[in-house]
Amino acid sequence: MNHLLWVEKYRPNRVEDCILPDSIKTSFQEFVNRKEIPNLLLSGTAGVGKTTVAKALCQEVDCDYIVINGSDESGIDVLRTKIKNYASAISFSGGRKVIIIDEADYLNPNSTQPALRGAIEEFASNCSFIFTCNYKNRIISPIHSRCSVIDFKINGSKAKMASQFFKRVEWILEQEKIEYDKEVVAAVITKYFPDNRRVLNELQRYSISGVIDKGILASVSDIQISNLIKHLREKDFSSCRKWTVNNLDNDPVKLYRTLYDGLLEELKPQSVPQLVLHLAKYGYQCAFCVDQEINLMACLTELMVDLEFK
Repeated sequence: MNHLLWVEKYRPNRVEDCILPDSIKTSFQEFVNRKEIPNLLLSGTAGVGKTTVAKALCQEVDCDYIVINGSDESGIDVLRTKIKNYASAISFSGGRKVIIIDEADYLNPNSTQPALRGAIEEFASNCSFIFTCNYKNRIISPIHSRCSVIDFKINGSKAKMASQFFKRVEWILEQEKIEYDKEVVAAVITKYFPDNRRVLNELQRYSISGVIDKGILASVSDIQISNLIKHLREKDFSSCRKWTVNNLDNDPVKLYRTLYDGLLEELKPQSVPQLVLHLAKYGYQCAFCVDQEINLMACLTELMVDLEFK
């Protein structure tokens, strides 16, 4: 499977090859130079490279490591078995070991996370922990205090990083012998960046025919919000549902932001607070919900019921 998925096949093995803001990359490179990996808490949006840089660190320092997915293994049993068994064993190479806990914000905050703070200290002489998360506020304070916290904030470096990632994508497409239109590739990157994983997954999906051309531009165009506002104004549930189905591929963060910007000028002033509360609630829930379509439709339904248009 790793050879089938571009995100795995072309995952960087060195910190130097990771696409990150210079300040963050310098910090990680310093860990590599010192051959030391402290306890880390890496926070940032999906696909920005948290897990990639964690693995690259371990590979460059040449230490044993395992990856545990917090969303799949969030219960206390993971700590009692998998984590403790691995952390207490001696490394085959004789060096330190590392446990990468991916999506750590899904770990149970009432059982697993409190127990982990003890494990971090218990195995400090033998094992380091790297936690990755999208929402660091869901990680309890005792874990924060036991780790070096690094936020993957890229606002000031976005243009430079997008340019670097464009070159990386061109190289990948050439390796895969895929014909491509630069304008189309740029449009895909513009839509989904900084979610590098999403960009590669989308390009791999579009490349199934061996060509990435202008025919896919309709699929990556900007969110069209004017029709949706019309449906909300008319309380047309059926049309809202059709709009939702056609726009599920869009980045939820961008979708909720575009909806906010589009509705502000259309509402009576007394409805703006309700708009903010609803979008904030459903925007947060979209990171954890089982079905994105149902979550978005629930949001639109509340907007239809509660908002008053000019």
